[in-house]
Amino acid sequence: MSVFPFRDGGIVAVSQILLCVLLLGVVSPSMAAVIKDIRMWHAPDHSRLVFDMDKRSKFKVFTLEKPGRVVIDLDNAKLNTDIPAPGQTGQFISRIRKGSPDGSKTRLVFDLNKPVRYFIRLLNPSDNFAYRLVVDFYHQNYDPNKKAPTPVVPDRSTPRDPNRELLVMIDPGHGGEDSGARGKRTYEKDVVLQISKKLKRLIDAQPGMRAELTRTGDYYVKLRKRSGLARQKRADLFISVHADGFTNPRARGASVYALSLRGATSETAKILANKENLSDLAGGVNLADKDDLLAGVLLDLSMSSTVNQSISFGREVLDELKKIGKVHSRRVEQAGFVVLKSPDVPSILVETAYITNPQEENLLRSNKHQNKIAKAVMAGIKRFLAKSPAYYARQ
Repeated sequence: MSVFPFRDGGIVAVSQILLCVLLLGVVSPSMAAVIKDIRMWHAPDHSRLVFDMDKRSKFKVFTLEKPGRVVIDLDNAKLNTDIPAPGQTGQFISRIRKGSPDGSKTRLVFDLNKPVRYFIRLLNPSDNFAYRLVVDFYHQNYDPNKKAPTPVVPDRSTPRDPNRELLVMIDPGHGGEDSGARGKRTYEKDVVLQISKKLKRLIDAQPGMRAELTRTGDYYVKLRKRSGLARQKRADLFISVHADGFTNPRARGASVYALSLRGATSETAKILANKENLSDLAGGVNLADKDDLLAGVLLDLSMSSTVNQSISFGREVLDELKKIGKVHSRRVEQAGFVVLKSPDVPSILVETAYITNPQEENLLRSNKHQNKIAKAVMAGIKRFLAKSPAYYARQ
């Protein structure tokens, strides 16, 4: 029997050593974690790369300078997919290289175009995905803990400035690694972006009106940031565009949501918990110098007024959607969606159709039907503005 000598003079059968090594998963290629795919999304302020893996792998990260590089070493892992070409890697990365420093590790080298801040984490399996190594690159001065300054919100109790365009913030739902609901051939994130861009063109063509998108491409924007953008831009209206999904493929029809009163109450509590949020809320009234009771009453009034305006806005849009197809609910529904929780911007969420219904999926993929949806929402906006107080009246 073959033996293997150790430094302490003991001997162990080679077969025993091999058994131990195999059980530990050190030398067996089948035990290595396999990187099966690399997915990327590039936003104006960051890039996200996701490495899809079939198993968990320990990893180590370090940086090198001159030139700047971020390096990730994955233990007992192998790469089984193509490295993205340099032109596909976004604004922060000039190219991605791979290596194997000791035969069992996989080394990923990110050659940088500029100084960056990066965040790297390994996610456990969820939904249809196995393990994922998520790598985010931001500008060097990015601070994830920095609070955005509270903007000055126009006083809605007085006529609006005729020289200021009325701004509609359009929010295409999901994006990036968050695909939303899925049909047989379609992702929600894609069709809602297409519809949102069509709606933006219609709004921009209106005298005295313009629109902005919370995202302009296939990347993810945090939910709070979406409604936050509406406030930062001093938006007059907010519309989040979605496509519904359900386990029963027969479910069909459009629907419109506004914030629930319960959701408004919970949001009021969150805002009141942070005094920095209290400047210029509630229709231009500064709540930061008010006592808690008075601030709470004023904020509740503002939230209630905004919810009521949102319901009225949603009703006009829903009436127009009824003209182009079936609706799932004949009244404006209310729920605690995070994107609807702006205290002073009337906000609605439009579920354009059920992407999990084969017939409605085909409609959502149709350029003609997308235009119908955009025109219906545009008509709803016009109806709401025509019925609204003097603040919304076009001068």
